[in-house]
Amino acid sequence: MMSFFRSLAGCLLVLATSAGWSPAAAGAPLSGAPQLQVAAAADLAPCIDALNQAFVKSVGAANVKASIGSSGNLHGQIRHGAPFDVFLSADMEYPRALAKAGAADAASLVVYAHGRLVLWSTDPMLDMRQGLAVLRDRRVRRVAIANPDVAPYGRAARAALQHAGLWDAIQPKLVRGENLAQTAQFVQTGNAQAGLVSAAHVANLTGSYSGSSWLVPAEFYPVIEQGAIVTAKGRSNPLARQYLHFLQSDAGRAILQQYRFTLPRAAR
Repeated sequence: MMSFFRSLAGCLLVLATSAGWSPAAAGAPLSGAPQLQVAAAADLAPCIDALNQAFVKSVGAANVKASIGSSGNLHGQIRHGAPFDVFLSADMEYPRALAKAGAADAASLVVYAHGRLVLWSTDPMLDMRQGLAVLRDRRVRRVAIANPDVAPYGRAARAALQHAGLWDAIQPKLVRGENLAQTAQFVQTGNAQAGLVSAAHVANLTGSYSGSSWLVPAEFYPVIEQGAIVTAKGRSNPLARQYLHFLQSDAGRAILQQYRFTLPRAAR
């Protein structure tokens, strides 16, 4: 038991930067090129580089940096003046709250994707065909979910477990990640035998993920509408609105679909 908590503490220490200021540039910085700072929900971690690189290609020249974290934490950072131009949330609640507070442009808010929840494990002994019922297996000692207080996928995971009548039963097994990146890391490292993460994490095309997954039926949890908005700072940056248009373009939607997001009807 003690070794588990040492490993868990190590993961939290290593991954702490992913919950806040951990910018990643889209390609090599271009001298004199305009800048764009993107705050992106952790479910976008597997595909944010691909999105940013395709965006830069579409506009010709730009330096795009993305910070990954839970939607709730990023919302709080923007409320307190973090210099982001665009906020890509895993729900609509946080960007709407920013607009209401005057920290974002309400007119720019769009739904850019719908998220999907999966049960994921790297343990070959677990039969994922059982669905959520596999979490009752005695070999499952830890079940990872994102923190429902700050992560929309955490709230979806809680709703799915409640729908299946398992929420109370697995409380002693729950491990809460600050965001989806941490939650997926718990499963990948074996610190949790199973976890509820986004389909995008399981679909990571870098090949760094393994194991098996079960797509949680959509009726088990509320629709995960993911919202993008231009922040108050981003109003003066033409790249901010261009980025939101790109997400709704054929090129942007193709990348999101490749990573197993479902798409709202295209704006015309």
